[in-house]
Amino acid sequence: MAIGCARARGRADRGGTLSYEDILYEVGGGRATITLNRPDRLNAFRVQTIAELCAAFEAAADDEAVGVIVFTGAGDRAFCVGGDVREPTRTAAEKRHLHHLHDRLAMAIRNNGKPIIVRVQGYCIGGGNELNVLCDLTISGASGRFGQAGPRIGSAPLWWGCQLLPAVVGEKKAREILYLTRQYTADEALAMGLVNAVVPDEELDAEVERWCTEILRRSPQGLRLAKLALNAATDQLYSAVQHGLELVALNHVWGPEPKEGIASFQEKRPADWRKFRDGQGPEPSSK
Repeated sequence: MAIGCARARGRADRGGTLSYEDILYEVGGGRATITLNRPDRLNAFRVQTIAELCAAFEAAADDEAVGVIVFTGAGDRAFCVGGDVREPTRTAAEKRHLHHLHDRLAMAIRNNGKPIIVRVQGYCIGGGNELNVLCDLTISGASGRFGQAGPRIGSAPLWWGCQLLPAVVGEKKAREILYLTRQYTADEALAMGLVNAVVPDEELDAEVERWCTEILRRSPQGLRLAKLALNAATDQLYSAVQHGLELVALNHVWGPEPKEGIASFQEKRPADWRKFRDGQGPEPSSK
């Protein structure tokens, strides 16, 4: 799909379900469930996916029947592994257009006035983990695996990742996550405050339902005011996100390191960073 034509094409049926191509959207029992529906790509998102997510979160925000939002991924292998690297290299203008969509999605998540629970099974990596930190609460199955990928592919998670992770897990831990690009188990994520609860995968839906039920017993206006107030401090990071997205737009189009990082990922080989570190000797093995 051409970048300039990316639109979410939601259609409501009689059961209150909106149908899209890349996501599923359903409302019932006081909650909206938004599901990334690209399990063959580990729910990696493309331009169309982001546009559809914008429309779905905005629809949930405006629906007075919705008191809580559940955000999850189809299948049992991943919540989301970030952007789909199969999408072609974009011009700087196209990259900025995509970043405007990212900006719209972040605002639709942070400003909709309703608690959002991320339901994680499997991988929650890269841009998937940025979506995780943008939302309010996270419940993970034991199979959950969390982390960032930025420096591994010649970039950095500048779509709220670098900005919000220190507030979520603390400054030192955020630097570890961002610099080393390790992956963490669900229990490790719980210990650092990246998730709220961990249960066996087979109990995940029941646990999410329990949290939704508790939230729905609370005042909608009280929840809205609490979310607004809780976001106040990190709202000040908005300008840093804008600077970061502009740098990513330029770097991904003309930067040699992202090209090497993405090529190595697609070719399933270690990235050769030694050519960017003059005289540093052989590249350490990539893990």
